[in-house]
Amino acid sequence: MTTPTLDPTRRDAYRHWARDLLRYGDTDRQGHVNNAVFPTFLETGRCAMLFDPTCPPRPENLSFVLARIVLDYRAEVHWPNTVEIGTAVLRIGNSSLAFVQGVFVGEECVASGETVVVLTDQTTRRSRPFPDDMRAWFMQWKHPDAP
Repeated sequence: MTTPTLDPTRRDAYRHWARDLLRYGDTDRQGHVNNAVFPTFLETGRCAMLFDPTCPPRPENLSFVLARIVLDYRAEVHWPNTVEIGTAVLRIGNSSLAFVQGVFVGEECVASGETVVVLTDQTTRRSRPFPDDMRAWFMQWKHPDAP
């Protein structure tokens, strides 16, 4: 990942959690969850934080756009099952937000990744700076080992 001391496989590094219930349709011919489903797990965790009801509201006409995704597959997952997705803030830029995420089955980290979203104006399609209250809210979710 980005920082050598940052271990995305540690459950205790995350305080913001979401879960996904696996569907039979998520499996492939090998009988495990298809690799294409894992980015959706990261989306579930990311959106659970971005749209958390305790987050200050976004100013009107602004939305988050996915700009980057990096994903490491660590173990197979089989149906039926539930995954838990831990999400922590890695970096807060002027208008971008980088997350580190871990996908867990029980205590095992089955995937980890980094995603970056950018706050954008829906009319101009340009990035917009985070309001101060929103920036402060995201700071509480920083990964303990993030720079």
